[in-house]
Amino acid sequence: MLGKVALEEAFALPRFKERTRWWAGMFAVDADKHANEINDITETRIKYMDKHGVGYTILSYTAPGVQDIWDPKEAQALAVEVNDYIAETIKSHPDRFGAFATLSMHDPNEAAAELKRCVTKYGFKGALVNDTQRAGADGDDMVFYDGPEWDVFWATVVELDVAFYLHPRNPTGTIHEKLWAKRSWLIGPPLSFAQGVSLHLLGMVTNGVFDRHPKLQIVIGHLGEHIPFDLWRINHWFEDVKKPLGLSCKKTIREYFAQNIWITTSGHFSTPTLEYCITEIGADRILFSIDYPFESFGDACNWYDGVTLKNKEDVAKIGKENAKKLFKLGAFKDSE
Repeated sequence: MLGKVALEEAFALPRFKERTRWWAGMFAVDADKHANEINDITETRIKYMDKHGVGYTILSYTAPGVQDIWDPKEAQALAVEVNDYIAETIKSHPDRFGAFATLSMHDPNEAAAELKRCVTKYGFKGALVNDTQRAGADGDDMVFYDGPEWDVFWATVVELDVAFYLHPRNPTGTIHEKLWAKRSWLIGPPLSFAQGVSLHLLGMVTNGVFDRHPKLQIVIGHLGEHIPFDLWRINHWFEDVKKPLGLSCKKTIREYFAQNIWITTSGHFSTPTLEYCITEIGADRILFSIDYPFESFGDACNWYDGVTLKNKEDVAKIGKENAKKLFKLGAFKDSE
């Protein structure tokens, strides 16, 4: 399929190349290759896009990124630097690249202002944030965005009519030591990423974020971070047990997925799993993605190009049409 749109695709700042290589050494089989690919924007990446039929890519700063910085001033300065850097880097390729804003999430007003700057000045397609923000004197606190103090930020996302991608990051501080240190092989895609994002997203549901901001659009990757597979059970307990006990959500979990939540195929290239997600939440809420360079263009695109679905139109919807609507994309390579 030509003209696929990919939107969980990472980059790093070149000045952190040695740090990036060191970090990659903990999870990449070839750390040098990973560091080179994540630092490249318009050379190797475009060659991969052309080879594998990806027409347009929305770029985002690699995890854990700014969410790993617990000093608010340092985090904000890095977010601005990253946004200015990627805007300058991709401006000569408007038909191939867009970007998500990188945000420091220490302060909702500051985050809202930086998002607005990026959308109005650079035309960014929304924001991607790497789960909770580390905070506190020793970085051991975690800032969630599901409380009423974040309403000013979510109102700005809705006002700008853009999407917010809630992406995982690695567990840190006390959480790492108590839960993951002795189970280190489960950190990342095997388990910890899904646990972190699913907790955060379901917290947004149960704490009323979508009720207060009914037009808010949130994207999560990896075919829903395990949530679609628990959807019946979540719905059963919310509706039959938790609401009689006081849970105040105005809608069902299925309605929030139908109206506010999107999932992507990033890093999860399984046809039976995709078919299950279509059955549970519908093809209209699913978006193609790769998770490059943590995953390869070949694995993602060769898989998707071979996918056959009961409804043939769903292949084009997931591959590019849904993304074109959600992110209001103009013409790009093979967009039609």
